[in-house]
Amino acid sequence: MPVRRCVLDGASLHSLNDLYDQLSQQLALPAHFGGNLDALWDCLSTDVEGWFEIIWKNADDSRRTMAQDYERVLKVFQELEKERRDFRLKIEP
Repeated sequence: MPVRRCVLDGASLHSLNDLYDQLSQQLALPAHFGGNLDALWDCLSTDVEGWFEIIWKNADDSRRTMAQDYERVLKVFQELEKERRDFRLKIEP
């Protein structure tokens, strides 16, 4: 089964809303996605089917502009890696 890739560009992620927009477009998150970290967890852990990976390019840019929100999102992605065997996260500085 092919791996679906979602490429986040940290150079254009300045807020959680920017991140949610990129994820929604690339992973076709359901209409009921609530635009918060709990809803993100719910959608990524149950609604996105099959093998997928998130590649976060220019992550250092996101770290600077998103501050604590970057760490919060990263934690969600890292927990998702533990929860799902069919998910992978790649961080590119």
